[in-house]
Amino acid sequence: MVGSSHEALHRIFQKDPTLLTKALQKVLHVPFPETREIAALNVDLTEIEPVEHRVDTLLRAETDEGTYLLVVESQGKVDERKRGSWPYYLSYLYEKYRCEPVLIVITQSSTTAKWASRPIRFGFRDWHSLTVRPLVLGPDNVPVITDERQAEKDVPLAVLSAMTHGRGPQAPAILESLAAALRTIDPESAAVFVQFVDSCLADPQAKQMWRDLMTAIQYFWRHPLAEQVREEGREQGRAEGREEGRAEAKAEMVLHILGWRELPVPDAVRERIQSCTDLNQLETWAQRAIHVKDPTELFATE
Repeated sequence: MVGSSHEALHRIFQKDPTLLTKALQKVLHVPFPETREIAALNVDLTEIEPVEHRVDTLLRAETDEGTYLLVVESQGKVDERKRGSWPYYLSYLYEKYRCEPVLIVITQSSTTAKWASRPIRFGFRDWHSLTVRPLVLGPDNVPVITDERQAEKDVPLAVLSAMTHGRGPQAPAILESLAAALRTIDPESAAVFVQFVDSCLADPQAKQMWRDLMTAIQYFWRHPLAEQVREEGREQGRAEGREEGRAEAKAEMVLHILGWRELPVPDAVRERIQSCTDLNQLETWAQRAIHVKDPTELFATE
């Protein structure tokens, strides 16, 4: 189970390794050769000495032009210690595998992205003995995918968009399009992607909206992460001690989705939703709330 945005940002490439080469070609416009095969490797770079070094994700890509090692580092903030560890990773991996290593840094922060993209140079001013140039994926170059059809065409890239832009003003539209796209892939993959996005959403409102959307389409509840949320719900239910509490929470979820989509809710609609005690009916309204253009459409077939 992914427990942090740091893990999610690099482990998504373990889930779908082709996403990484696609990001290099289409996002960073790096002429990386077409890949025949790609596989995950052991990330432990520790030597005999008691000093631990571990990359976040390590992939081996077999291409028509040779074999490359793709070193993926998830970076949450500026850390000058990486000036020493990143060159070490690349040198060690080349010595161990005799393959060309490529460093890719992924971050949710524009500030961190600018810092990470600066070359690391060792030597004196006019002669550099070693230069490391990281490739950086972040909110300034990962595409913002808010169109449902575009998200359906490339679900992993839409997931990456949600993970890197989850703090921005376009997060609601990104999450909504991704929620719809997840319906088009197999449930097991969808559940894993759901967890990656959930782990990366630092904005509490965005995280709650994502969980509301996933509850409405059911995929969220097939993943172990859902047990944590279900337990939170059970604790709330025990505290309230009555069935009405569950209905109230479900009604609030319907209104929350409508509000998140910036749809003005008439008083009559709000009153009807809040007064409803039928959990099945509220669940139906929650699913409709994701797509309706007017809140009154929730009741169109009733």
